[in-house]
Amino acid sequence: MSNIPETGRTPRVQTRLVIIQVLVVSLLLTLGGRLWYLQIRNGDEYADEANGNHVQRVVQPAVRGAILDARGVPLADNETRLVVSASRTELMKMKDDGEAVLTRLAGVLGMEPKEVMDKVRLCNAETPQPCWNGSPYQPIPVTDEATTQQALQIRERSEDFPGITAEPTAVRRYPAPVDARTSQVLGYLSPVTDEEIQKAKDTDSPYLRSDQVGRSGLERTYDKELRGQAGVTSYEVDKLGRVMGESESDPGVPGSNLVTSIDARVQAVAEAELHEAMKTARTQVDKITGRPYEADAGAVVVMESRTGRVIAMASQPDYDPNSWVGGISAKDYAKLTGKDSNYPLLNRAIQGQAAPGSIFKVVSASAAVRAGYDFNDRYNCSSSYSLGSRSFANFESQGHGPITLGEALKFSCNTVFYALGHQEWKRDGGIKPKKDAHDWFYRTAHDFGLGSETGIDLPNEVTGRIPDRQWKKDFWTANKDAWCKQGKKGGTYVEQIAYENCLEGNQLKAGDSINFSIGQGDILVTPIQMATAYAAISNGGTLYDPTIGKAVISPDGKKITEIPPTSHGRLPIGKKTIEDLDKGLLSVVGPGGTASWRFGGWPQDRIPMRAKTGTAQVYGKQTTSWFATYTDDYTIVMTISQGGTGSGASGPAVRNIYEAMYGLDEQGNQDLKRALLPAPQKGLPKISPDGTIDAPEIRPYVPPAPEDGTGTEVLAGPPARRD
Repeated sequence: MSNIPETGRTPRVQTRLVIIQVLVVSLLLTLGGRLWYLQIRNGDEYADEANGNHVQRVVQPAVRGAILDARGVPLADNETRLVVSASRTELMKMKDDGEAVLTRLAGVLGMEPKEVMDKVRLCNAETPQPCWNGSPYQPIPVTDEATTQQALQIRERSEDFPGITAEPTAVRRYPAPVDARTSQVLGYLSPVTDEEIQKAKDTDSPYLRSDQVGRSGLERTYDKELRGQAGVTSYEVDKLGRVMGESESDPGVPGSNLVTSIDARVQAVAEAELHEAMKTARTQVDKITGRPYEADAGAVVVMESRTGRVIAMASQPDYDPNSWVGGISAKDYAKLTGKDSNYPLLNRAIQGQAAPGSIFKVVSASAAVRAGYDFNDRYNCSSSYSLGSRSFANFESQGHGPITLGEALKFSCNTVFYALGHQEWKRDGGIKPKKDAHDWFYRTAHDFGLGSETGIDLPNEVTGRIPDRQWKKDFWTANKDAWCKQGKKGGTYVEQIAYENCLEGNQLKAGDSINFSIGQGDILVTPIQMATAYAAISNGGTLYDPTIGKAVISPDGKKITEIPPTSHGRLPIGKKTIEDLDKGLLSVVGPGGTASWRFGGWPQDRIPMRAKTGTAQVYGKQTTSWFATYTDDYTIVMTISQGGTGSGASGPAVRNIYEAMYGLDEQGNQDLKRALLPAPQKGLPKISPDGTIDAPEIRPYVPPAPEDGTGTEVLAGPPARRD
């Protein structure tokens, strides 16, 4: 055992501890000094360098899915073009805001400097088109029609064109097969705005600044499916723009393809026939005004009666949707939206509202049956109907004596329906309605789907108007002050009407119900509403939601989401009444019917045709032509604003569309080889293993040659009918 005491080790331990403490303090002082040097003395310098290192996202826009007709023919697809774009962010860093660069660019592209500068300015309330309504941080397309030589000039002289790019890019294209524009149905695209980006930020389908979005038509309804997902690669770059590494990469996904129920061949015929009908109407003199019909607008709907699928939908005037691609010019924008344009962007098949005239009588006949009147009883078809000092005339003041409701449809007898509408108004209490007033005529109109959207898969459908008692009250409340200010007892016609409306415009009067019974007065309908109603009579009573989208197919073709027909109700009448209506409409085409002169030689035994003519009067304008028809397979409704009578203006065009679909000549002979669509298309187009959709060869429709051997290919090449 050692005799050395433990306290003998203490000096050495203490010395070592002191040395360690000195070292620790020295290290702390050194680290503190270095931190002071980095964060205080040179802090700003290093902060600037750190800020120069950031992440740059490179976006590769997704290829937008195609919109195809029922057989796979492209109605909207993409093509690769050389697109020259300008970065507004880079241009704004320059002393002259990039004016010199844009001027040089204009010289290369063969454009005026102002034209180029206008394209890259931002849209606002004061800025007219052209301008950029997308994100200011997104490259702005200057042209999508650059030549290879122009693109090479820009890329080889990059020092002269900072902020300018020239790259091959997939650009939307609307090929218009056999000249079927399908304008308002397809719609158009434009860049996403910052506001839209913010709104969609937390949704399952956020926008990128490079996205183009659908603004109308199918492009808007099915935008999410068509748009796909852009590819985004994130790079770490220093302040000089040098790539330091790739941080992450999300590959893009192309958009899905939309197969529609549109048949491009039938669409082309419908567009051409509507245009020709309007053109012909303008050569006819209106007996009332003594001047030619203006025929300023029109629409036609071709629908499968048993499904509600839309085969063709045309609206005039129309436009070329390609005018929006790459940014619309000021000239084209003015043509589409100016005061004298007659608004071709409107789809008058779903947005055009007018009184329906006599095609509404199927609703009135149904209302009469619901009110207790027998369809096959006899009702007096006098030449006129009197209400106090007023007289409501029959068409051309012609009477037919006692007739059934079916015959009232055949002869389009106004006075039968005048009397029924007036009697029901009195039953319900007149201007002092009973608490249990049935209002069968107005209720039946609502039950036929009028006054409401049909549910078609297109945006901005309008509801039309059923002027029932509640509407009268609401309308009076909204307009009373203006009427009272304008009205004058014993003044002009307009002043007298305003005076009367000021006093009692909230009352549903006898004259209102009399006019309503024949589709006149304040009632407004759309072509798609009337097509849906007539299709329901054809199919036994089902009111289908009209649909254009038929299936969404993934880019690889492996996922197919079909869009089945859906309905929003049934007609408010029984099977017997539907059969009676059907017989009455058959007689309209038969001997003595108002449409018989337009269907001579039609093969009624093989393809039964039902029809109803309509001629609606509009204050201050010429009459509106309506023609509603259906076969066992299809329903076609056409209307022409200020076009004259139903059978006179629209009848020949509607017959020509049917003849093209069924392959008929004027004598009723059928050639199935010429028929475009003798029966509704059942399946979907063929999908190849790689996901592409096979499109059949499509040729212009050539009508049968007349007996004298002459004939023309009415749809070969671009017709002169457009502008």
